[in-house]
Amino acid sequence: MLQLRPNCECCDRDLPPDSTDAVICSFECTFCRSCAEGVLGGRCPNCGGELLSRPRRPPEKLLKYPASPERIFKPQGCAKLAA
Repeated sequence: MLQLRPNCECCDRDLPPDSTDAVICSFECTFCRSCAEGVLGGRCPNCGGELLSRPRRPPEKLLKYPASPERIFKPQGCAKLAA
């Protein structure tokens, strides 16, 4: 089951479980679409994998299987790519 992490690892923007702006890699590193398409160039700075739209969990399933509250913020990884 996907963790549905709550934020962009690059800019720390909130990404609620129903966000259409969240993208993930195969390791579930999570980014906002703006960072993914901009500074990241469609690639995960952690593994190099492609970034794809994160699936949205149906609201009724979120009650039983909530999104992760764990925030991961690694701006240094994004800064290297922007240079």
